[in-house]
Amino acid sequence: MYSIRSVLHMAVITVWVVTATIVLGTAAIFVAFFSKKGDIAHLVARAWGKSILWVSAVAVDVQGREHLRRTASCILMPNHQSNFDIPVLLGCLPVQFRWLAKKELFNIPLFGRSMRGCGYISIDRSDRRSAFKSLATAAQRIRQGVSVLIFPEGTRSRDGRILPFKKGGFVLAVDAGVPVVPIVIHGTRRIMPKGRFLVQSGPVVMKILPPIDTRAYTRKTKENLMQAVHAAISGALDKMEPECR
Repeated sequence: MYSIRSVLHMAVITVWVVTATIVLGTAAIFVAFFSKKGDIAHLVARAWGKSILWVSAVAVDVQGREHLRRTASCILMPNHQSNFDIPVLLGCLPVQFRWLAKKELFNIPLFGRSMRGCGYISIDRSDRRSAFKSLATAAQRIRQGVSVLIFPEGTRSRDGRILPFKKGGFVLAVDAGVPVVPIVIHGTRRIMPKGRFLVQSGPVVMKILPPIDTRAYTRKTKENLMQAVHAAISGALDKMEPECR
């Protein structure tokens, strides 16, 4: 049973999220017409993420900022434990980036249109040809200086353990030839577990790990790159205190 206080808090969060999504989503669409690269629209999305963290009373401790280079593109790969990972990443990652996200998210009214306005890239997993076309488009944009964020697990973990990685992001990584930056997020599963709507306030830690050079890998050896990234994320997560996971 949920307490009256937690239900009221969730009601406030829900109203805020809906209002912020409508207002800032519309703003992102508007400013996208004046920013071909989507940088300004991404700043609006960052404001959306920060506002969600604020109203939810979630404090994020960002570690390893020195591993990000603002002037160089990369592929950001965080673990995925909760829908709450999205405002954490948008609000707290100190670099411009674009999402590589499943096509279904772009069908959400206003939210999907604002994602396109920010320059995010959709991928249709049900269509192999479309998926590879999306990856080719993303690789070209990365080589032009755009950083992309991908959840390599493809979906949220229910128990906190790192799920097997999908291959698409690593095909993209070797094609683009830019570093992969592994990121560990912990604390969000407790705040909003998969399958639960209620948000519980609390601390989150986002640890940015050293980049992994992809230039020595090819499509034939992408599994080795997958193993290296998986080991980096799972190893760092295993070192976190159990109560933080």
